[in-house]
Amino acid sequence: MTQPHPTARIRIFDTTLRDGEQSPGVALNHAQKLEIAHQLARMGVDVIEAGFPIASPGDLEGVSRIAREVRGPVIAGLARANRTDIEAAAKAVEAAEKARIHTFIATSPIHMAKKLNLEPDAVVERAVQAVTYARSFVDDVEFSAEDATRSAPEFLIRIFQAAVEAGATTINIPDTVGYTTPDEIRTLFARIRAALPGHVILSAHCHDDLGLAVANSIAAAEGGARQIECTVNGIGERAGNASLEELVMAFHTRKDHYGLETGIRTRELYRASRLVSRLSGMPVQPNKAVVGDNAFAHESGIHQDGVLKARETYEIMNAELVGREAAVLVMGKHSGRAAFRKALTDLGYADLPDDKVQHLFARFKDLADRKGQIYADDLRALVEARSDIPQTFTLEGFQITSGMNMTPVAFVRLNTPDGPVDATAHGDGPVEAAIQAINRITQITPELETYRIQAVTGGGDALGEVSIGARYGETSLHGTGVATDVVEASARAWLRVINQVVAGMGKTRSITQTTP
Repeated sequence: MTQPHPTARIRIFDTTLRDGEQSPGVALNHAQKLEIAHQLARMGVDVIEAGFPIASPGDLEGVSRIAREVRGPVIAGLARANRTDIEAAAKAVEAAEKARIHTFIATSPIHMAKKLNLEPDAVVERAVQAVTYARSFVDDVEFSAEDATRSAPEFLIRIFQAAVEAGATTINIPDTVGYTTPDEIRTLFARIRAALPGHVILSAHCHDDLGLAVANSIAAAEGGARQIECTVNGIGERAGNASLEELVMAFHTRKDHYGLETGIRTRELYRASRLVSRLSGMPVQPNKAVVGDNAFAHESGIHQDGVLKARETYEIMNAELVGREAAVLVMGKHSGRAAFRKALTDLGYADLPDDKVQHLFARFKDLADRKGQIYADDLRALVEARSDIPQTFTLEGFQITSGMNMTPVAFVRLNTPDGPVDATAHGDGPVEAAIQAINRITQITPELETYRIQAVTGGGDALGEVSIGARYGETSLHGTGVATDVVEASARAWLRVINQVVAGMGKTRSITQTTP
């Protein structure tokens, strides 16, 4: 196989905020989307697909806010091939420093016949009309053929050539249902590359239904793709998308083989993974490549011996390269405010305002009194648990009575707009009892849908991170809390949900999304 040119550049198109947010149970509010977008920009992605503006007024405003406030990457809005969608996308990205409209229509026989009820000629006509209309708003238009890998290659070439003539600057060839194989997609991209003008960027968007999203994306790059669409942690519809961190590190680690590189700042990968996991409520599996807890762990004695003698014996990349310093001892209970600020800066949180640092320092001193030694991941957890939601209710204190053969009872005190308020409640367990007591005080009763807990660091005094998914009416909500006590972490996570209800946050999807 002919190797790509050594300096060939792959553009990273991140769709965490669009395709990733379509994961079941994920509900990001505007502030959370903006926080992720800023991290993506910090990491150096080339394009941020910020959402699907026509989906709801909330989605449109979320994309608009990112377009107004995030600088660096291209900001894209997704639109089906119709004027209403395109107008919504144009309005959403109009304030962007660099704006893109990404429009699409299905091209596979089953989609054209069963979903669109259109003949191929009519599909080509709609594609041309959509691209032409999108170009009346922006110069940067991407066109996607939904379900491309189950479409006839001859028809793909026809519709892509028509889209390029209408003004499309990027052509996306998505494996919408995760059906293709590396050999097939490499051949398809090479064929389409040869049929289109050289200035047109080919893009790959692969789903992971058969576990091949990353492999297929890399094969597409070998076939001529120069943009890859992916998500942090690989989240997305069904089995998810190609994982951004895995793609980036594959190109970085095997640049000698692929001859391809990205512009990603790799030391931001772990931070991005943690942020998306926390805000989405989707935990990262321990054996996940690059960012999983076990990615740089060595249990076998033979492996441990080899790593101690030379890391390269069993590590093809080092943890620090992707921003992993989890086991580094940062500070203790006698550390002062200046040392705390420096530790935050060293971990990449130099942009925190002074009032946030002051609040975090108080949490840090409380944590240090409980567990003594504070590690990098402890500080990350404290920073990531800071609230971006108006605090109508805050936890003042609690007490649990529980044991075998007795009903758990929780006493909870909250600070409320009317001052401190107490309540006592029973539950099947101490966590449920605490949640019921909080509900009594706030008079708000969301429905608990998911509950997850994981240790942030090792040891018996480790911070526990609780992630809760809930529903209030038609609104999906998500909250996280961290503490050395599981019940406290759970109470903080639940209060985050409650405060979102009060603030009118959460996510209500108004239309069914069918996207690449």
